Amino acid sequence: MSSAAPIDLRSDTVTRPDAEMRAAMAAAEVGDDVLDGDPTMRALEDRAAELLGVEATLWVPSGSMGNLVALFLHLRRGDRFFAPQRAHVLDSEVGTASWLAGGMPQPLPWTAGPGRITAEDIRASAVGGGAYFALRNRLLCLENTHNAAGGTTTSPQEHAELVAAARETGLLVHLDGARVWNAAVALKTAPADLTRGVDTVQACLSKGLGAPVGSVVGGSADFVHEARRVRKMLGGGVRQGGVLAAAGLVALERVDRLAEDHDNAQFLASGLRELGWDAAAPETNIVMAEVPDPAGAVGRLRRAGVLALSLGGRLRLITHRDVSRDDIRQALDRIAALSD
Repeated sequence: MSSAAPIDLRSDTVTRPDAEMRAAMAAAEVGDDVLDGDPTMRALEDRAAELLGVEATLWVPSGSMGNLVALFLHLRRGDRFFAPQRAHVLDSEVGTASWLAGGMPQPLPWTAGPGRITAEDIRASAVGGGAYFALRNRLLCLENTHNAAGGTTTSPQEHAELVAAARETGLLVHLDGARVWNAAVALKTAPADLTRGVDTVQACLSKGLGAPVGSVVGGSADFVHEARRVRKMLGGGVRQGGVLAAAGLVALERVDRLAEDHDNAQFLASGLRELGWDAAAPETNIVMAEVPDPAGAVGRLRRAGVLALSLGGRLRLITHRDVSRDDIRQALDRIAALSD
């Protein structure tokens, strides 16, 4: 492996809180969130609700828990839910949508491009009626951006069409917006424009925004009241959570700087193509490259001092706030040296 420090492009979850964020955490006003409420946690939840355009939100330790809380409350055992193929709730949450929420998943194909479904897909799949033993169609799970598709976005117009089709067919709608902040920046729109009409939304604070821990799950005030109970059922009771919420408040002031990550991803993808790699131009901060042996490529890159992951038969590299443009240049130099 290279003797120089590795450049970590495995995920935007590897970001670390900086001095400003750590200072906010150290100075946070706290309380027992289970008993009396934590003032900093409330401030974060109120601010997140404002940005996401929902009535209320609840802090949760992870995006996976946020998605599970929503599905747990939306689904009854045996209910069918729909999601775009290879959505995070289908492939990357250890089956909790079925195991704990009791849902029967049905993937929808990417008929409108990578990570994208259409209103027609929903209408054709969510046909109602049938015998008493047929599956009940209950929920549509959207994902914006779509991680496994390479951080692809769903525009406000596309989102509205999908939500309208869900309503026509009697479906509730949950948005896995783990990277909805990236989508909003890429599309030059407000996050609330990408959540309009949904019943619930989950959004992550610990990816590109740089908080050490946490997501929010939101919807109506009634939903959040019940969500707090489910979070507790799942072991997510929070005591002096304001220490973590303070980092989340700082993170929410940094949404606009995600544009730097997107620019760095474009620069990385372009540099890889100049080296002869088959790397698609990213919409946000996720670069996907077609390579003959993704697992082998991960090992070779690691030895060269560049950390990446394989996902769905492709190589995935993610830019984030802890890698600069100079880091990307250095990563490209290290990759170029592999073929020398």
